[in-house]
Formats: sequence, C-alpha cells, structure tokens
Amino acid sequence: MVTKIGIRQLVEFVLRQGDLNEVKNSQNTALAGAKIHRRLQSSRGEDYESEVYLKTTVTMNGNDYVISGRADGVQLTADGALIEEIKTSDQAYDELTDNTRTLYWGQVKVYGYLLLQDHPDLDKVTLQLTYFQVANEKITKEQKVLHRAELDQFFKELVTEYEYWLTLRADLRKQRNASIAELPFPFPAFRPGQHELAAAVYKTIRLNKRLFVEAPTGTGKTISTLFPAVKAMGEDLIERLFYLTAKQSTRHVAEEAVDLMSHDGLVIKSITLTAKDQIRFPEERDVLPEDNPYMVGYYDRLKPALKDLLTHENQITRPVIETYARKHTVDPFEFSLDASLFCDVVICDYNYLFDPLVYLQRFFSESDDDNFFLIDEVHNLVSRARDMYSATVSDQPIGAILKLAQPDKSQPSDDLQTALKKVRRSFTRRSKDLLADDVTERVTPDPPEPLLRTLRTFNEFVTDWMARQKPSPLLDAVRDYFFDCLTFVKIGDLYDGSYQTRAVLDGHHLTVKELCLDPSDFLDGALKLGAGAVLFSATLSPMSYYQRVLGGEANSLAYQLPSPFPPKNQAILVTQYVQTTYREREQNVDRIVQSIHALITGKTGNYLVFFPSYGYLSQIRDALKVAYPDTVTTSQETTMDAAARQAFLDQFTAHPATTLVGFCVLGGIFSEGIDLRGDRLIGVAIVSVGLPGLNPETNLIRDYYDHQNGQGFAYAYQLPGMNNVLQAAGRLIRSSQDHGIVLLLDQRFASRRYVDLFPPHWRYYQTVHSLPQLSATIANFWHQTQEGSDEN
Repeated sequence: MVTKIGIRQLVEFVLRQGDLNEVKNSQNTALAGAKIHRRLQSSRGEDYESEVYLKTTVTMNGNDYVISGRADGVQLTADGALIEEIKTSDQAYDELTDNTRTLYWGQVKVYGYLLLQDHPDLDKVTLQLTYFQVANEKITKEQKVLHRAELDQFFKELVTEYEYWLTLRADLRKQRNASIAELPFPFPAFRPGQHELAAAVYKTIRLNKRLFVEAPTGTGKTISTLFPAVKAMGEDLIERLFYLTAKQSTRHVAEEAVDLMSHDGLVIKSITLTAKDQIRFPEERDVLPEDNPYMVGYYDRLKPALKDLLTHENQITRPVIETYARKHTVDPFEFSLDASLFCDVVICDYNYLFDPLVYLQRFFSESDDDNFFLIDEVHNLVSRARDMYSATVSDQPIGAILKLAQPDKSQPSDDLQTALKKVRRSFTRRSKDLLADDVTERVTPDPPEPLLRTLRTFNEFVTDWMARQKPSPLLDAVRDYFFDCLTFVKIGDLYDGSYQTRAVLDGHHLTVKELCLDPSDFLDGALKLGAGAVLFSATLSPMSYYQRVLGGEANSLAYQLPSPFPPKNQAILVTQYVQTTYREREQNVDRIVQSIHALITGKTGNYLVFFPSYGYLSQIRDALKVAYPDTVTTSQETTMDAAARQAFLDQFTAHPATTLVGFCVLGGIFSEGIDLRGDRLIGVAIVSVGLPGLNPETNLIRDYYDHQNGQGFAYAYQLPGMNNVLQAAGRLIRSSQDHGIVLLLDQRFASRRYVDLFPPHWRYYQTVHSLPQLSATIANFWHQTQEGSDEN
C-alpha cells in the first residue's frame, strides 16, 4: 500500500513556524466556503478547469509516497499555464500573518510544481492566490510567475525537510503491521455473537461499506469492532481508524481495548483527543496568546516535542499529552491535534467528524479512503446531530453587556454600544412583526436573512474589537454573545428543506432558533469522508429508523445480534393495570407505589426506578416514603458532577444486607453507560413508555416526518422514548451470571405498537393484570432462580 500525503498537510507541517496564533473565528463554514469557490470558479473563462487532481510519487528510504491534492483551478492556454488557489476568510488580506501567507503560497507552489511535472513542455507557470474576504466580499488577487527550476528546488527542500517524518511514519507502519500479523484475539474464546460481529466488521471494511449493528449488552462491542479493524489495518485496507463516541466513559473503554491488545504484542499509535476547554492548562486561561508561554514559539518547539512523544509512547492518552506538553512548553490541545497526524487510532467525540463548526479540518477537509469510522453508542447521535446543526440567538444578553460597556467604565466602548444597539434593533423589528399579527411565535422554513445580515456585520466588528481588548468582565460577556451569534450565522448557511426558523417572543425578549429537523444528509456527507463506517449500539431497533435518521438509508447494511445471555435470566413484566398518561397519573400513583413495593420486597437487593421527568420522580418517591417510610432510597439530582455521580453508584454495593431503591430519569446519566454487575442491581422498574414531553419543536419534527413518510409520531416521540426505555432496562443483565426483573409500569407496553419494538431477548415477557399477580410472579421468578442456582 502506497502512503498518501495531502499537500496541505505537507506544507503546513513543514512551513509553520513561530507562535501559535489561534485563527480568528470565521463566519465561514466548509459548505459556505465551497459555495464561494464554485461561484468564483464558474466566473472564469472556458479554458479554466476546476478541482484538478494533481499528484506525484516520491521514493525515500525504499518506500513510495503519493503526494496529492486538488488545485482549485488550472488554466492552460497557448500563452502558458495558470494555477489558482482560492482562500476564504473574514480577515482583511493585509491583516493576515506572514506565516499564514507563507502557507497559502506554499500550497500553490506545490500545485505549480505538480502541474509542470505533468506538462514537460512548459518551463514556467503563473501562480495566482485569490483571497475572498467573506464579510464584505472583497476579492484580492496576487500573482507570481515561477520557473521550473525554482519550483523543483522548493519541492525538493520541502520533501527533504519532511523526509524524517515520512521515514518515521513508514517505520512505524512496518512495525505496526508486523505486530498485527501475529496478533491473537485478546481473550481465550469468543463470546456468543462476538466472532460473527468481528467478521461482519472486517467484511464491511473490505467492501468499503457502511454497517449498522445492534449488539446487545454483553456482546463485547468495543473489542469486537476494534480487533477486526486493526486486523484490516495490518493488511493495508485502511490507514487510520477513528473511534467516535459521545461519552468520556466510552472513550476509556476504547483505550482499555487498545491497551489489552498491546499486551498481546500490538504495536500501534493511538491517541485520545480531549476538548480544548478541558485539557488546556489552568495557567493558560484568560491569557492572551501573545502572553501565553505555551503558544509563543509553539511551532519552533513542536517538532522536537513530537519526536520525543512518538519515539517513547504508543498509547497517547490525556495524561501522556499533558506530560509531554509541559516538558516541551507547548499547548496541550494543539499538540494533541498535531500528534494525531501520526497516529493509527484516534479516539474522540462525535463532533470531531460531524460538527460543522469544530470538525477536524486536517483530516476531513476532503474525502480520504484511508480513513474508517467506528461509531459507538450511535443512538446518541440522533439528538446530538440535531443540536450540532441547529443554533439559537436571543436579544436578552444585550442589556447586560450594554451596562458593562458604558463610556464611564475604564475602557470606553461607544463603538461597541453602537454595534450592539443595531443588533437589538434588528430583534425589535422582528418582535414588532409578531405583535402586529397578535402572536408570540412564528415558524417559517426560510432562513432569518435580515437578522443574519445584521449579525454578520456585528461579528465582523466584534472580531476586530476583541483583538484589541485585555481580559475583563466586558470581554468575557461580549465573547460569549459573539460565539452565539457566530454559530447562528454559520448554521444559517446550511439551510435546506430540513430546516425551520422558530421565533418566540417571551415578554420583552425575542429568541430565534434555526432548527434542523433532519440532519441525515449532513451525517451522510460526513460519513462519506472515509472509506466506510460501522455504527453500533446495544439498542438500535427498529433498524430502518436509525438508518433513515443517521444518513444510511440508501447505502448501508444492517446486522442484529441476539443477546449472549440466557433470556430467562430476566423476567420482563408488563403491568396492565397501570396508566401513566398525564391525564391518568394522579389516579395511578398508589398503584405505581404498590407495584414498586412488590418488586423491592420480592428479594433484598438493589433496584433502580426510572421516570420520564424529575417532577414525576419526586411525586412517586415522596409517595413511596409516606407509604413505606423505612424504605432506603437515593435519587438522581438535576446537577451532579463526576464525584456526585460516582458517590451515587457506590451505594449499590455487592451482597447488600438491606434493600436500596435508586430513583433516576430516563435518558439521563444513569440510564446508560453504567455497569452494576452481579447483585449490585437485581431489578429495574420503568414508569411510562418514555415519550418526550410534548413541545413545539418536537411537534415540528413530528410534522416533518409525517410529510416525509407518514411516521411523524413514531420518529419524533415513540421511538426516541422507547430507546430510553431499552437503555434503562439494559442496566440490569450485564453478565451470564446476572438475574433480575424488568418491571414495565404502563399498560401501553403490551400494545402491538410497543411489543413489536421489543428486542428478541424480551420474547418471554409476561403481562400482569393485578398487584397480587405481580407479587406472585415476582416470587415465582426468584424461587426458580434459586432452584437453578442450587442445581448448578
């Protein structure tokens, strides 16, 4: 397999020098930038060819490397050749740093070199840098005419400088592939379903496909996906693997899987990316870049730091990054991104691939078949994606900022006040339109263009204003509001038929939301940036729903594994006598309390009870305490830090002498991702079918899918709610030795609409028609479990 190196990657790595100057926040998205490129390209002459793929192969240290990229435009005429590089940003051209211009010209020089390689009859080429300033659409053009000898020398020096790193990558890859060839599966035997899943993942990679997998708890999803992907990497089917997930705990599981394989001889570079605000050193906070010792001279220290890291470490976790960042005085976040270019496995959050505002440009500026994606707990991506492609802005913060910006303060800010008041007037005009029609809310499929125009101007002003400020409460307030406005403008560029604009007047303040109802096309586009993907979760039913909403409807495979645990290890009990609809809740409080009591008195142990809201949780918990004051309970709180969460879970001890009942919220922090094995948890009760609360935005999603496929209620309410139910129930059986009861407290669970969504290992569910029957069924389950245990 020939290693491919992107031209931008090569140029940036070799030519960057000096300070780490964080790029000013641009209002430009990749989509908006592409539109500008197409607009400029279409205005060129007939001889102009857009997006020209250029490449060359260089041989060093016995290895071949393909250096390639797409030139924005090439024009070949009888008078000679011209090659154009288009750049878009918010900054004025004359404000660009020397280093930025060096990188821009470096790219176009490489394209010029490659073009002359393809045309030996030419001796020179005109290089044109076209710079488009987005805010005012000002176009700056600069041209340089370079001869073949000059470009040959430039390219030779560039590649020579990169040779050490190319050789390092090649040596690392050889070592990696040799270790993979002998790598055994890191357990004595495959669990049921594990071998089949691993085979399906390997075939998916080999065929460059997209696979959706439902693999119930206990399958060992992480190692069953990582192991075959690593094996495929050893055969040069892929070059880099991204393991994407929503939660830090799941990232740790992936780290542990890599570490497990390393103990069996795997030599591979893996890195875990941590969010900027979490990994930056405390002393970097509220410090200007020009005063930050980890940023000043960053690029002058980067290469020694990378060499040190890569020659001494394989599993590059957050503590490792921090250790080497301190040693070499480099910013830990940027250092982790630069180190990731040399890693085989990148473990990171969903947003590094999918978020249009923060995705990894160094990897995902264009499609690369060397990349492959493993996406864990993918049911979480449905709501996350809607959030990533939606944005909200309000006029509410403006008043507080204006007070901070009064001229009698230490830093006069008349211009800032003027800019803020213009934004407020734009909101006021929209508010008056609502009041004139005697409404407090309006929904439209059109982007809020008048507001977007105002915010673009405001963002341009604030970008320059912030660059002149010293740290202060005013700067903090302006920065926070600026980021809201910036995000709003960027999302406004993405509008298509899946968007609605919702404006809501609440008292004197107006809030405008750009709501993405269906991000599936955006997710599909992101997934196409690699050779393929495996999207997996313990709960992914019905599969057709997830394929539709996650962008895989037309071009993906589906695979559902059975549970590896005996289905009869758990009782699934559906109470036919309990109704939890809002209208019936008050009349059913006592039935729910008595049902929970029947569950927890069936056997001493630890139990979790899940509710659709904190209000409902409090109501039933308080009623239980009144009826049975000796019951020991603990409850999830609305805000819990890591220590509080762990303290909650630590109460669920093994071999408890007394019964403990934990009250939690469906879809919350304890409804997935926790592992209470054995008798640390022996029963789960779920109150209601978990429907999201009725609200205008979910109703818009319902109406959208009603129009799309006639399944609006299912897509907006029922299926997301049922996923929360299945996730909560999945906390119970975590190993083949676990036994327990899932009590479903809502008669709707027995309807065909819900039974059809039950996973295969729920096939022995039982309906219960009265409290006495429930008590008897619970007692019988534990009696049979004890008998089975005695026989063993």
